Amino acid sequence: MGDAEFSAFVRAHTSGLLKSAFLLTRDVTAAEDLVQDTFVRLQPKWSRVAGAAMPLAYVRRSMLNNFLNSTRSKASQERPVAAIPELADEGDLAGRVTDRVLVAGLLDSLPPRQRAVLVLRFFHDLGDEQVAAEVGCRQATVRSIVGRGLAALRAEIERGSRPPANVQRNGSSS
Repeated sequence: MGDAEFSAFVRAHTSGLLKSAFLLTRDVTAAEDLVQDTFVRLQPKWSRVAGAAMPLAYVRRSMLNNFLNSTRSKASQERPVAAIPELADEGDLAGRVTDRVLVAGLLDSLPPRQRAVLVLRFFHDLGDEQVAAEVGCRQATVRSIVGRGLAALRAEIERGSRPPANVQRNGSSS
């Protein structure tokens, strides 16, 4: 299991991992750093990763662990913005904001673990058993986190939440 296999894996899966990382971090640069850091950490032990039953799941789990570990420090909770967000008016929210930007803003309102579970469950379409294995908890815990996460998203929508101004709008926020 050499450098050629590692390079081929990186080329084949970076795009999908970047999308997942963006959904987790909500920042293009942070997503790129998360994916790169994950590959840097795994490259020395690539033979073990490649020998796993599902190497992509192994890498995704490692990336998720890196993300969750990085969010445990207070400094990682800070989100600098270029401009102060405008206050929402009583106009038609759906007419002013695309679904992608709305979802991005709603994801920002969730704690990192809830966000991770919802991304794995709905973006990657993983079942409760797979999400539980990725996050390292029981299936019942996954269902509980999904339920609380969806309830929090509904509450944000009912409050008329508007996505923050720091959400990427240049088309790279997929």
